[in-house]
Amino acid sequence: MLRFFLLTLGCLSFPMRPAVMAQEPAAAENPPDVGLRVESQHRGTFGGSTFDYLARAEEVVLRDDAGKPEAGIFCVAYLRQGVDSAQRPVTFLWNGGPGSSSVWLHMGAYGPWRVDVPSDARDDGGPPYSLVPNPDTFLDLSDIVFVDPVGTGFSRPLGEKTGKDFYGVAQDARAMARFIRQWLSQNQRWNSPKFLGGESYGTTRAAAVVRELEGGYNDVSLNGILLISTILDFTIENHSPGNELPNAMHLPTMAATARYHGKAGQNLALEDFVREAREYALGDYTLALMQGQALPAAQAEKVRDRLAYFTGLDPQYIENSNLRLRPWQFQKELLRDRGLSVGRLDSRYAGEDLDRVGDSPDTDPSFYGIDGAYTAAINQHLRANLLWTGSRQYNIIGLGEAWDWKLPSGSKDYLSVAPYVNKALRQNRHLHVFVAQGYYDFATPFLAAEFSLNRPGMVLDRIHFAYYESGHMMYVHHPSLDKLLADTRAFLQTALQRDGDRDDDAQKQGALDPEQVRRGKELFVRNACITCHGETGRGNGAAAPALPVPPRDYTDPHWQNHTSDATIQAVIREGGAAHGLNPIMVAYPNFTDEELQHLTQFIRSLGAPK
Repeated sequence: MLRFFLLTLGCLSFPMRPAVMAQEPAAAENPPDVGLRVESQHRGTFGGSTFDYLARAEEVVLRDDAGKPEAGIFCVAYLRQGVDSAQRPVTFLWNGGPGSSSVWLHMGAYGPWRVDVPSDARDDGGPPYSLVPNPDTFLDLSDIVFVDPVGTGFSRPLGEKTGKDFYGVAQDARAMARFIRQWLSQNQRWNSPKFLGGESYGTTRAAAVVRELEGGYNDVSLNGILLISTILDFTIENHSPGNELPNAMHLPTMAATARYHGKAGQNLALEDFVREAREYALGDYTLALMQGQALPAAQAEKVRDRLAYFTGLDPQYIENSNLRLRPWQFQKELLRDRGLSVGRLDSRYAGEDLDRVGDSPDTDPSFYGIDGAYTAAINQHLRANLLWTGSRQYNIIGLGEAWDWKLPSGSKDYLSVAPYVNKALRQNRHLHVFVAQGYYDFATPFLAAEFSLNRPGMVLDRIHFAYYESGHMMYVHHPSLDKLLADTRAFLQTALQRDGDRDDDAQKQGALDPEQVRRGKELFVRNACITCHGETGRGNGAAAPALPVPPRDYTDPHWQNHTSDATIQAVIREGGAAHGLNPIMVAYPNFTDEELQHLTQFIRSLGAPK
């Protein structure tokens, strides 16, 4: 197995001129706040460009005002060589848990190498596992720093500090923000465009870190946030009796899962079936849940049958569940007739439980289906390719201590960090947010992400959604990995544009042609665009109140001034989801170029001064 990894890794990225520094106490010439650091030179091809890059694995030591060590935070930075780094973008990435290392995003999605696990929801089996180049990651656009929070990976409390000083929403965010500030100082990168992001609880951490970085007078302003499998509002995961929100939020994920396993929706495309389930969840189903026992019997029967249509479950089972389907019950019940349970992180996976009784799976087949490969890959990559010499065990996941969920402000019974993102968007006009969601993810359902990020005050023009036919770690599915990397690259490029750049493109429009405007309006009405956008284009059509993301307001001058004709036409022809925008916006591929021009003229007229 060792020989396999060395041969595979050496084909593209053989480490050269290693600089291995001893752990503290360090030599005098070493920076005083750094523990063990190992650097190695590599060469690779990313985004079509071939170049040298430095890989630096190190423990960054956080100290108190007296210089005493408080924590050692392990990170791996990939830094492009031969360029001016002073204004080169840098992206900080981590995973979630809480209590998970950054192994998943590092070795699955965005690192220069990734572990190749089966794409079709099969178990990863035993070693050896394949490590393959990842040429579509964005190292050509931005340096990348993978960070392990305290208690994960090689990161740890130091000195008199213990886990409880770091294991909490606020405590963890403060430590990560300190790390980012210290890294920027050590590497002279304060003027670099900055991105940060995480997966799962890592999205919670990202929002909390944004508050720490941008919430005071000593700001670290950001250009973008990457939210991979988003959980910002934990009410959605609170299944206490009486909280109806989770029941609605999980229904579209159940529908997608039932369709995948051949239990429902076989005559519809995935996006169409999911759209139908989303509209029902936010409409009639929510209204029924709110009525409780006052729901008339005849209406309850209609709801039962509609839920059976979306989930493929027996109507009697749904009735016995009081029309409220818990995710774990669905995961056990859907394939009970086959003796299988579906996964929580990725419901494409199915595993055999000990027996067919009970109301929840024994364990999650989508986790044990990949963990062996990722554990082997990160350890071999760090030690054989990046030449890490530390002797401690790399902690993949698990803290062994309780997590403090209290926020610095807000109700103790309502945990949501979405307002942190809301405030940051309103106070930083260059900040963009990328939201990547898998259709088959029960841990962080996609409708919940939409719900959290369309609350009043959110700047929807700068929130970019993307959807994948996979689960929580969408990148284990090869087509979804390809799409995720392309979507991430497009997001970074968008976020790195200045308003002036977009203004120049958007303002290169000719005068409005009254005849084209008239014809465009006819198309707008004939194709039911007014149903969502309204007759005046303000996004107030009859269907708008039931939609998870408000329709575009075409009268908005900011949007008009920052959107080119080419972008308008591409979104109409290819649909919102293809451009990381509102997935409710369906594609119209049959419009001719002339018709698209007429529609564009009409949309431009909606924003013209009256």
